[in-house]
Amino acid sequence: MRRPRGEPGPRAPRPTEGATCAGPGESWSPSPNSMLRVLLSAQTSPARLSGLLLIPPVQPCCLGLSKWADRPLGGGPSAGPVQGLQRLLEQAKSPGELLRWLGQNPTKVRVHHYSVALRRLGQLLGSRPRPPPVEQATLQDLSQLIIRNCPSFDIHTIHVCLHLAVLLGFPSDGPLVCALEQERRLRLPPKPPPPLQPLLRGGQGLEAALSCPRFLRYPRQHLISSLAEARPEELTPHVMVLLAQHLARHRLREPQLLEAIAHFLVVQETQLSSKVVQKLVLPFGRLNYLPLEQQFMPCLERILAREAGVAPLATVNILMSLCQLRCLPFRALHFVFSPGFINYISGTPHALIVRRYLSLLDTAVELELPGYRGPRLPRRQQVPIFPQPLITDRARCKYSHKDIVAEGLRQLLGEEKYRQDLTVPPGYCTDFLLCVGSSGAVLPVRTQDPFLPYPPRSCLQGQAASSPTTRDPAQRVVLVLRERWHFCRDGRVLLGSRALRERHLGLMGYQLLPLPFEELESQRGLPQLKSYLRQKLQALGLRWGPEGG
Repeated sequence: MRRPRGEPGPRAPRPTEGATCAGPGESWSPSPNSMLRVLLSAQTSPARLSGLLLIPPVQPCCLGLSKWADRPLGGGPSAGPVQGLQRLLEQAKSPGELLRWLGQNPTKVRVHHYSVALRRLGQLLGSRPRPPPVEQATLQDLSQLIIRNCPSFDIHTIHVCLHLAVLLGFPSDGPLVCALEQERRLRLPPKPPPPLQPLLRGGQGLEAALSCPRFLRYPRQHLISSLAEARPEELTPHVMVLLAQHLARHRLREPQLLEAIAHFLVVQETQLSSKVVQKLVLPFGRLNYLPLEQQFMPCLERILAREAGVAPLATVNILMSLCQLRCLPFRALHFVFSPGFINYISGTPHALIVRRYLSLLDTAVELELPGYRGPRLPRRQQVPIFPQPLITDRARCKYSHKDIVAEGLRQLLGEEKYRQDLTVPPGYCTDFLLCVGSSGAVLPVRTQDPFLPYPPRSCLQGQAASSPTTRDPAQRVVLVLRERWHFCRDGRVLLGSRALRERHLGLMGYQLLPLPFEELESQRGLPQLKSYLRQKLQALGLRWGPEGG
């Protein structure tokens, strides 16, 4: 094979093992020719240059338009010269010789030759205590070469060049680093536009604010001021539904905004369908807020009377919100518990969820409306209300205190003396349930029926008729976790669904022991938590262990 121009004399032996750089057959792809020039031009220690070679893999590219990028890597007529250049690179005796082979044979250079050159460079630097000095003019010329061609770099090559420039000692405010940094910024993906500020006035500003996905970061005064500036014709049902959904979703118990929704519902009563009303009423039940608007309940009763047969699911949703507020209208209950309504919903796609809601309404009638004498949900139609922990609890399980409280109870009482996540009739899931004897001793749950009779009123009447002196000697104590998300945001008011659950458990005869999140979060470690639980249980007069039986 004919040697390329400038080939040195006799061939040197092949380099030995132990190189610090990747070899030609390995996956590490070096940077382009100018990158190697930067490496060879730096006046630095071999240890530092060896560190430069440990750069994450990048795609090879060249400084400007490539003269050989579309040529094959091997084979074909040019395979011989390509392999010859590889041998020359492997046998180079100095960094300058490596640079000369790459610079004087551009038509023979392939991508993998940079791997070979860098591998040989690592061997050469490892065999010398100090590389030969390079003239400053040469270094400046190479910097200008990179600056002129860096607009054609891809983002990977720019990152590598920046990394090398810093390691090689180029000043951070010098022309090379500044040019590369500018190109890097130009290739960054464009930043999304800032969220729309609710600067529009009136209803338009309110709708723009509520439509912004990042609105929760804005002060709520924007909502209040936009609502105050709006003209009546600007407050459309769509805007008010957006406002109601926003308050409910983010647990924002804002009296001014909730009163505005209640007033809008009363004023627009004849123009609203039950499907819109169910969305407007949702935040009142969820946030446990009964508005001061005196016509709020009469208005809803009229809407239910007018729309109940048109939209059954919307009707039940409205009643669910009113159930949380303890404001169930008897006339609407007569309708939803009628055989015709129950038979109608049984054939709809929403049959299961409607039956679950009707079961909850029937429980509310049983426990909270002793004066109701209308129809009730037949027992064969009843289903468990909430047979498992609520969705919000399952979604936030990794933030919950339930696991550490369970471990504290296990070490304090023993596994046999409590039940976790037990669903009691008519379908409420309890966090932790204890059975307590008349003396205050915590009893093993397996030896007791953990469920209190339901319905309690009819059961107690039956017991009083047969044996007035008979009563269940065991109490049921329910430890209730009150997590941060069980409350309205920035407030101490329980969400409507949580308040309803605790209220019904108490009416059924269970003794509740709340465990607020502030107290749980203040316990540092399991020993403190056990001491906290011990104090809570002893405050109820409970005993356990050898002295408790």
